[in-house]
Amino acid sequence: MSPTDSGDPADTGRGAEAPVVALRAVGMSFGGRSVLDEISLELAPGRVTALLGANGAGKSTLIKVLSGVYPGYRGRVSIDGVAAELHSPQAARRAGIRTVHQHIADSIVPGLSVAENLVFEELAAAQGGPLVGNGRILARAREIQSVLDLGWDDRVLRRDVAELGISDQQLLILARALTDRPRLLILDEPTSALSSAEAGRLFAIIGRLRAAGIAILYVSHRLGEIDALAEDLVVLRDGRLTALQRRPFDWDAALRAMLATAQSAATRRPADAGPRHADPVLSLRAVPLRRDRRPLDLDLRGGEVTGVVGLLGAGKTELARGIFGAEPLRGGEMVLDGVAFRPRHPADAIRRGVHLVPEDRHVDALIPGWSIAQNVSLPFLRSISGRSGGLSRGRAAALGRRVLGELGVVARDEDSLVEELSGGNQQKVVVGRWLAETPRLLILDEPFRGVDLGARRDIGGRARALAADGGAVLLLSADIDEVLEVADRVLVLVDGEIRTDTYDPDPDRIVQTLAAV
Repeated sequence: MSPTDSGDPADTGRGAEAPVVALRAVGMSFGGRSVLDEISLELAPGRVTALLGANGAGKSTLIKVLSGVYPGYRGRVSIDGVAAELHSPQAARRAGIRTVHQHIADSIVPGLSVAENLVFEELAAAQGGPLVGNGRILARAREIQSVLDLGWDDRVLRRDVAELGISDQQLLILARALTDRPRLLILDEPTSALSSAEAGRLFAIIGRLRAAGIAILYVSHRLGEIDALAEDLVVLRDGRLTALQRRPFDWDAALRAMLATAQSAATRRPADAGPRHADPVLSLRAVPLRRDRRPLDLDLRGGEVTGVVGLLGAGKTELARGIFGAEPLRGGEMVLDGVAFRPRHPADAIRRGVHLVPEDRHVDALIPGWSIAQNVSLPFLRSISGRSGGLSRGRAAALGRRVLGELGVVARDEDSLVEELSGGNQQKVVVGRWLAETPRLLILDEPFRGVDLGARRDIGGRARALAADGGAVLLLSADIDEVLEVADRVLVLVDGEIRTDTYDPDPDRIVQTLAAV
């Protein structure tokens, strides 16, 4: 899909003034796979540009390129018309680019005071210089907090930073980022942990920064925030820039560019009668995914693939992890094959035949330095152990070989290390692991992220085969086409509530439901 608007990617954000930051054909690859492809855009002073994209679209990679975390990018980044070499975070800061990352815990140091955290970067650079000494640290901390009129007295400045609330910790990080008046400020999901009142306080600060002429790149999945704050909108999908818009935004077009609905009827799963009246494998009753939203009721039936479409933050992962016992549900009841089901740990779910392919295979599924056979065997050590209770290497190897054959994993053999595989083959290993002992319910959370079309079809085919054998499959994705390709039944999840439940999905209506957030 080509970008909307003028058709010229370089036009985005261009106002009366010259751009602060301009990207020309910027790309980034890992292991031969392109994760950013020919990104060209301009960020103008005193304007908020929103960056929108599903998980895996390339947003984090673009942020890290601009923040100097990924120096090996292709293309050109110019700041105030001069080519910049963003080869380190320090180089990015010197060039006037500051980033407030989504995970606040990564940017504060518990055990140090609020004052020490405010001046932390200057302390690190001083190495025994003029800031050493509590009096000087407090004096400088007062100056830094005054940038945002935080109004913290010395008692607050002397407290351990861990005693601050999340909102105040974020404002601390923001104040620290503004000490040298950046040319570009990047805010990555800045309201993800804030209440509505705290978010309103942040929006007022953003308005002041915009008025001061700072260019702001605002990354968020919350469409209402973007609509209220941004002048420009950039959409990424699969590492490509797919839409550029200026106010007023066309949300239908933006979500189509983000989620893709260009699939022809020939490539979608044909609607069929299906076992729509089969007994449920899993029933959820009065399960809340959000504190301020209606609890949901849901039946997952054998012989069906149930697809759930939702934007980031809709509650898909909370649903998946709650069913699997990785996170406690907020309330309600679950019944699995007619028996009460309340897993306190994933091991409880695995014993009952509930398996989860998690959203992030690198964090939650694969162990680097382990072979394919070892990774596949990990959840099933009891069943593949020998009579003495020790791990049977022969059974583990056989399980690894089985996954290689059934999923078509391209690898030397079952002893290959998982980090030697391509992203698609790594994902096949994860899916194969959870199919190795046939589950009653297989949950697939964003299973096609970072995999090629061939791997996507292989994984989708295995999900369909499990359903054909009477199992239940729950597929969760932000990509409409991925769900339509595999699912019998489609739900649309918005802010923790089911807004659509259909066996005859209409892509246009799905987009409209999501756009109405």
